[in-house]
Amino acid sequence: MGYQDKFVQIDGLKTRYIEDGAGPAVILLHGASLGSSADVFERNLKPLAAAGVRAIAYDQPGFGLTDNPSDYSVAYRTRFIMMFMDGLGIQSAALVGHSQAGNMAVGLAFEYPQRISKVMIVGTGSLLPPLPEGQKQKGPAEGEEGTAAEPTVEQTRALLEHNLFNHSLITPAVLEQRQRMSVGKNFEAFLKRGQARQGGGGKDSKPMWQRLVEFPCPLLLMFGKNDRAGAFERATLLKEKYPQLDLHIVDHCKHLVQWDAMDQFHKLAGEFLPNR
Repeated sequence: MGYQDKFVQIDGLKTRYIEDGAGPAVILLHGASLGSSADVFERNLKPLAAAGVRAIAYDQPGFGLTDNPSDYSVAYRTRFIMMFMDGLGIQSAALVGHSQAGNMAVGLAFEYPQRISKVMIVGTGSLLPPLPEGQKQKGPAEGEEGTAAEPTVEQTRALLEHNLFNHSLITPAVLEQRQRMSVGKNFEAFLKRGQARQGGGGKDSKPMWQRLVEFPCPLLLMFGKNDRAGAFERATLLKEKYPQLDLHIVDHCKHLVQWDAMDQFHKLAGEFLPNR
């Protein structure tokens, strides 16, 4: 741990990112739970760089050390991905989307197939089919996981434990970092994202998970067997419906797949992401 923070102005927002390696660009997109930031990929950058890519993770608007935006919608953060690529002079990139960001990455690939070369999905429950009628999907929706007031350190620990199978990964340094990214302007942004969700919006007539077989570029999906909201059952159902999908389910793994299943993540990503 310990990459030097870099900053760039994107759409008027001071935007923080960290990176490692050289080669084809890979943009790593964190999820939307309280405390999320580019740091969820910090321990993954060096192994990805060793695989031959330029691995870049950035704090999305309203997260980490990036300024808070005036628009808190998912649609804005999705558009911001392209603006970030433009700001760094990146014409084409592979996207790795964790949790809510996986849906964002998939949507962009459909819209800009000439600029998105590959997509790797990590723990994105919203790209899985629903459970059969009568079975409930327990757990908060993507982006809703947080607290009603600024979290205490113990509440931040509890949220991390909920997302991790291997609790030994929650070191004092990790906890301090996550707590720092969960309070102040980032907690204010979390509340405003919740208000933006309540504003509603239109939905595609066809669920995104049904469109994955029409995907315009190479696609890899990775889920934790022990993740929330029936992820294992739903991922299994998706694989049964579309056996041609490159889908992997990892045991002893919850929502932070890139932490719990670090070795498998690096192996799959290292084989998939470079232009070969």
